[in-house]
Amino acid sequence: MCNILRVRWTISPQTAPQPWIACSTCGGSRPFKSSGKVRLNANGRKLDAWLIYKCADCDKTWNRTLFERKNLRDLDSATLEALQRSDPGWVRKREFDVEGLKRKTKRIDEPPDANVSKEKVSEASSWAILEIEMIAEFSANLRLDRLLASELAISRSRLQTLHEGGKLKAHPDHNGFLRNRAKDGTRIILDLSDAIDRCAIGNAATNPERS
Repeated sequence: MCNILRVRWTISPQTAPQPWIACSTCGGSRPFKSSGKVRLNANGRKLDAWLIYKCADCDKTWNRTLFERKNLRDLDSATLEALQRSDPGWVRKREFDVEGLKRKTKRIDEPPDANVSKEKVSEASSWAILEIEMIAEFSANLRLDRLLASELAISRSRLQTLHEGGKLKAHPDHNGFLRNRAKDGTRIILDLSDAIDRCAIGNAATNPERS
């Protein structure tokens, strides 16, 4: 088809998940925030590593185990360097490891704040279909309908009406996709051929100022 406006949205959650941990100072469970710092302990050729978290209320620390008694020869030089300097990129991947956190606690707060950067991939001169490709390195606690409504400046009820009328589709498709999280690799196809505000929606879809 040659009547498509294709855009790419990259979704970057801003606040890392916060596990609820028993705080001995506060006397109950509290959300703990990552400090972004790694603590290491070497015992001969064995290495322990923890990611340091702090209580949101009193700054009491909790050391989240990353690994224990790991042989140094099993760590590549890049990983060892990242551990030694608490590399922000390396740490960020561990901070957003929700499945790993679930093994430590039953409750995890995931703030819904995220930045959305937008890139126009291609645009037909008289486009009628808007196609949005979503890139998400980490899972963001952001419902797809809320994301689309916010970034396209249209109501969630209108999105639902478009979906029910077959003018809003997702790939991969599944029941209730609008109520689920925005996921990496999702493609949204909006048929706006009958929309009088098509150009305004297209501008919103490509305008980074809305992020």
